[in-house]
Amino acid sequence: MGVHVHEHCLKMARRDDGTPWWSAFPEPASSPAKIAASEVAQLLQGRDLRKPHGFLLVDTRRTDCIGGTIQGSLNLPAHSFYLMRAMLHDLCKQAGIQRIIFYCGSSNGRGPRCAAWMQDYINSLSDGHGSDYESDSGCAPEMATQVMTGGIRGWVKAYGGGMMEGYDEKTWQDPKPDEETR
Repeated sequence: MGVHVHEHCLKMARRDDGTPWWSAFPEPASSPAKIAASEVAQLLQGRDLRKPHGFLLVDTRRTDCIGGTIQGSLNLPAHSFYLMRAMLHDLCKQAGIQRIIFYCGSSNGRGPRCAAWMQDYINSLSDGHGSDYESDSGCAPEMATQVMTGGIRGWVKAYGGGMMEGYDEKTWQDPKPDEETR
């Protein structure tokens, strides 16, 4: 998949033996589509809380999951996500969710990696040869993943604390270094 990672992030993301945390898992093959924060905001504003939403937001931050999260997001840290793919798929299937939208700090590392792992899993359940959104037979898979561009930082830049839970303005006034791969 070739996710771009900043060098200072690599230093923070190394295990004791010097390898990155994600090296224990297979390299993802999928390249999920991107979705703008404005489109996610429209989904949130247009939802009827009495009916299934058809989408799920997944926040893949771990120790840097401070300052709040987008309303309704499920926090599944990237470091343990790979082992949770089947469970998340089953829960989404039972809930009628067709779209899983991932994000992290800036959506340059963990969010895209988890979205790709999830899409790989979804593809493996269809015919094993499907692309991110459509199998070779032309049938759309039961669900697909997307990555919210800009991550939570982009969201806060665009909307401040709007449509967030646990928003802490002070956290965003004094931004921390990019912890994208931690």
